[in-house]
Amino acid sequence: MQHVWPELTGDTLAASLPEARRIYTYNGNCFDLKVVRQHLGVDLLDHYKSRDLMYDCRQRGLTGGLKAVERLLGIERSQPPLSNAEIQQCWTRWKHRQDEGSLRRLLKYNEEDVMNLVLLRERLGV
Repeated sequence: MQHVWPELTGDTLAASLPEARRIYTYNGNCFDLKVVRQHLGVDLLDHYKSRDLMYDCRQRGLTGGLKAVERLLGIERSQPPLSNAEIQQCWTRWKHRQDEGSLRRLLKYNEEDVMNLVLLRERLGV
């Protein structure tokens, strides 16, 4: 399930948290988890243990962002990764103009991030 602003709130997030013990991220301990806590008031570490796969990658000599590691490991995407500028443009178009195409593009991008974390975890054997 993907939540989108403005419907995404601390309450909607908390209500949709799956029954799990651990969450897997890539650089999430330094970025994503802090953003969720800051903007939604939900500390995911109160609900889950965290495994940041970026550190597992670094221990194996795999450096760079998620997309760079995906390329190194041959993990493919159905669409080219978006640049930070493209992400910002899509978000701005959605937020200010309700551009559904931009929203779909962002949601697909985020879905591939999540699904590729599953593949990354498998490749790392963690």
